[in-house]
Amino acid sequence: MAITGKEIHRSYDEYGAIRVIDDGNKRYLAFGDNDEQSCWLKSEPLSPQHDYTRAMLMALLLIEPKRCITLGLGAGALNSCLHHHYPQLKQQVVELRSDVIQTAYKYFQLPRSKRMELIHADAYDFLHQEHARKVDIIFSDIYSEDGLDVKQLSPEFLQAAHSLLKNDGWLVLNCWREHQSGDCLNLLRELFSDIRGCTTSCGNWVLLAGKTGNSLSEKQLKTSAKKLNQQLGFSLSAYLNRLKRY
Repeated sequence: MAITGKEIHRSYDEYGAIRVIDDGNKRYLAFGDNDEQSCWLKSEPLSPQHDYTRAMLMALLLIEPKRCITLGLGAGALNSCLHHHYPQLKQQVVELRSDVIQTAYKYFQLPRSKRMELIHADAYDFLHQEHARKVDIIFSDIYSEDGLDVKQLSPEFLQAAHSLLKNDGWLVLNCWREHQSGDCLNLLRELFSDIRGCTTSCGNWVLLAGKTGNSLSEKQLKTSAKKLNQQLGFSLSAYLNRLKRY
């Protein structure tokens, strides 16, 4: 379905088009004529609008992050939210397309901050580099106009992500529902001790994989979610209610 609104930006690189559409209340980042990569509500610029982005933030109930990596920027909704609500958090954000980075800065108020390092690189290559420090969370949301990058679910990708996480770290993957019938869970089980996931109304399947098991009870998680909901300004409780252990 085509996005309604006025196109206010279009550029091209070797991977195709990068578009910004504005309908007066919202702005959308799109890579094709019918896709929607990101949605940004002008009146609530720090609140991610997509269900899958909010579901990915459930990782904040499982660990208090000091360092995180995001693979795939989009318009930076997740990163802007984290930057505002977690002032002690150091972020590295890896994005393949340099024009996407500049578009996020120009049209979606992505913060320019010493606490957020933008890295123009291929996520797969970045994971396989040597890193001085391990991180608490890796958010992986690598999509193009054609859908999910298949590398995100490869054994090599998952192993590299696992190695970069601290002992109590979490990998968060945004997938599609159809990936539930693939090898994804089996691959994760070979590496991670605690695997959880939930589906969203948009057809996404968000997975959270922990290197060590989290012992918080369902009641404790719900109590923590109520506090986090107030902090973030939107609710994660509906996603938590659908969260399933594998």
